[in-house]
Amino acid sequence: MLYLDHAATSPVRPEVLEAMRPFLSGVFGNPSSHHTAGEAAAGALDDARARVARVLGMRTGDVVFTAGGTEANNLAVKGIVLAALETGRRHLVTSPIEHESILGSADYLRRFHAIEVSLLPVDSRGRIDPDDLAAAIRDDSALISIGHANNEIGTVQDVSALAAVARAARVPLHLDAVQSAGWLPLGDLGADAVSIAGHKLGAPKGIGALAVRGRVPVEPLLHGGGQERGRRSGTENVAGAVALATALELAETERETVAAQVGSATARFITQVLTSIPDATLTGDSRGRLPGTASFTFAGTSGESILLELERRGVISSSGSACAAGSDEPSHVLLACGVAPEVAQTAVRFTFDRAALPPDTPERLAVLVAESVRAARG
Repeated sequence: MLYLDHAATSPVRPEVLEAMRPFLSGVFGNPSSHHTAGEAAAGALDDARARVARVLGMRTGDVVFTAGGTEANNLAVKGIVLAALETGRRHLVTSPIEHESILGSADYLRRFHAIEVSLLPVDSRGRIDPDDLAAAIRDDSALISIGHANNEIGTVQDVSALAAVARAARVPLHLDAVQSAGWLPLGDLGADAVSIAGHKLGAPKGIGALAVRGRVPVEPLLHGGGQERGRRSGTENVAGAVALATALELAETERETVAAQVGSATARFITQVLTSIPDATLTGDSRGRLPGTASFTFAGTSGESILLELERRGVISSSGSACAAGSDEPSHVLLACGVAPEVAQTAVRFTFDRAALPPDTPERLAVLVAESVRAARG
């Protein structure tokens, strides 16, 4: 089996499993308890927090551990906007191609707190124009929330330009880096808040983090014990935090080499698919994209049928975001990029691991894709 759905989740790395193992058995104390067992757990949690902060270019106290990327995004969007209500700011800026956790949070704020939401237009590649962002910002804007790299089409935004606009307007910028962490540098992007998720990096599911600069107020979503400096109540997942820090550090250490190798292999695969299937279309930005992401539409052919044929040939891929799995609706990302609904439903996404592939994998995979498309077309 060739698993090519790493944008949905990746396996736990052996080094990560070993790093977290002691905190699943021997060092099991509650980090809020004032005894030796609790202090040992608290020490491990503090160390993990500092390690995550270093990679993200934040201060140690800026990092809030969460149950994953969705919670981190919810805490960023809802928490920052709700905290800003006291200052009279009730306007949120985002885009129509964001992850469902961002768009769902925006919809919640609109329905229950009368927050006005502006959706920035994107071009056919899924790119946001900084001039459009500047035009959308208002005096009462509380937050700008943008995905660093799109989870379906892999397009990478010009975050430096967007951050410059946000900084000039003095509006906090939240960056959803769930897909880009480990692939792209995150330490000097100028964002005020950054979300990441462990299971995209080789840590287990159920752990993530939001790093938010101390000057940005955040209203907590969970109340009770006051953990995470009052920003996220609940006993912390110490083993998960250690796993996330370890996976993030490993990915950062390897990042430049891995991105170059995987990016080269992915580019070869894209070329072969477009050559062997004349009516295949690459979605997203052909240049400014994640190194390991390739998404295509195959006009006139059901994406789900292609996925079934690929799986018969030992290839596991997806039709888009795992969070929208089972939906009959076409991808909201592709629709926002101007793709017709009937074409959007033909999309198939391939997302590669950071591990090295055999040299001929891109070409062999392209052959299997071509065979699967032909079989799906009957």
